[in-house]
Amino acid sequence: MEVVLGVAAVLEAEPQGLLAAVPPHSACAVPAATDELRFPAAAPSIADVLALLRSVPLASNGAGMIEQMRELEDLKCAAGARQADTAVAFDCQQRREQAAAGVPAAEQGAGVAAQIALARGESPARGSRLLGLAKTLTGMPHTFAAFRSGLLNEWRVTLVVRETICLTPEDRAGVDEELGADTGALDGRGDKAIVAAVRAAAYRRDPASVAKRAARAATERSVSLRPAPDTMTYLTALLPVAQGVAAYTALTKDADTARAAGDERSRGQVMADTLVERVTGTPGGISGVQIQLVMTDRTLLQADAEPARLPGYGTIPAAAARDIALSPAATGTTEDPADIAGRHDLELWVRRLYTAPVAGELVAMDSKARFFPAGLKRFLRVRDITCRTPYCDAPIRHHDHITAWHDGGPTSARNGQGLCEACNHTKEIPGWTAKAVAGPRHTVATCTPTGHTYHSTAPPLPGTTFTATLTPMEGTAVVPFLSQSANYPAGSRRPPVPQRRR
Repeated sequence: MEVVLGVAAVLEAEPQGLLAAVPPHSACAVPAATDELRFPAAAPSIADVLALLRSVPLASNGAGMIEQMRELEDLKCAAGARQADTAVAFDCQQRREQAAAGVPAAEQGAGVAAQIALARGESPARGSRLLGLAKTLTGMPHTFAAFRSGLLNEWRVTLVVRETICLTPEDRAGVDEELGADTGALDGRGDKAIVAAVRAAAYRRDPASVAKRAARAATERSVSLRPAPDTMTYLTALLPVAQGVAAYTALTKDADTARAAGDERSRGQVMADTLVERVTGTPGGISGVQIQLVMTDRTLLQADAEPARLPGYGTIPAAAARDIALSPAATGTTEDPADIAGRHDLELWVRRLYTAPVAGELVAMDSKARFFPAGLKRFLRVRDITCRTPYCDAPIRHHDHITAWHDGGPTSARNGQGLCEACNHTKEIPGWTAKAVAGPRHTVATCTPTGHTYHSTAPPLPGTTFTATLTPMEGTAVVPFLSQSANYPAGSRRPPVPQRRR
């Protein structure tokens, strides 16, 4: 296990930062953002543009191929800028509709970012950042022009906006003019050089705001977990610089002491093991904490090669799963007895999960209570793994009735799904509907206010073979997100094209 102590505020740690810093109607006041979207009746569609692009032959020589790659990069930037234009126009259009429907001004715009995220195949958190970026760019014409022309790609435009988001719109526009990104002033510069230039310009404009931003960043300290290759994981702590350095120094001192006393583990291994033991309060690290490892009986008892599933991480090799289940005292660093000295064995509990034949769906559980009982909550967490909203990998925080309890929806496995907090709130916005539909396993169809339907199928449990099937109610292919299907190549994350509700 590797631990990364981050001390700098980054965009990924500020999921609402860009959106929250932009006044809700500021972008709607910029006519250019919507005027460009008024095409003549005979204007080509995006599908026409895509068809034309696919018809362009590959260049016949190296120089031509390099030129094509550069031109395609410009095309990507132009498409990204048009997406930003469209996002701003969509936000304004949705706000007008919500205002006409009597939605209070403070609630107008709710659900817009979530719809943009679904359309772009992104998580809701990233959808919020993309909308915030688009709205902010309307007040930074030079940066936006550089984006349209390909002088700055979407990530570098994001860096420029991120470093100026703490400024007032007037100061932000001043920095935008000073940098003159559309003149090529930033051309050829890498990410760090661009950040340094923008940060310096922002500080010259308003040093107090930059200082306040640094102070506010300390309130956003957090800890996150994400998978790493080879059944490892990154445990990341975003900390104020003093605390991060202090924690790292303490670990290095303990590692140096252990090494001086003859510990054969490497310095990094001692630091990692010490961190785990201090956080869990237990020698060996994980005793007393349920890790909910899911595997087939064949994998556990018959040395089968079927991978297992570890909630919070994902799929792990069968051999690694057996090591966790059957050799709980080992740390995984070495087989030397000194590596496990003084550590306590774990208690191993086996909970049977019954699945339906072929589809591999967990056998349902029902309850007459309004709130999901503990056993049913555990059932939903094992079945769904993460938030069931398409593209959202956030941890499950809410156990939700797909059809609301007050609308007659039962408290059952079929009518239940695991959602993150943000997606559960989005689901309650007027115009959003959800229902359980027929599918290869538990499948939910979510319909947005624009009439687009998105399907989410529970991922297969270990030991399940799955191919895409047709949903009788919709007549469209239902493919489980993050799973391979018969319609797409291995590793593809592309879902079925959303269907318009009629």
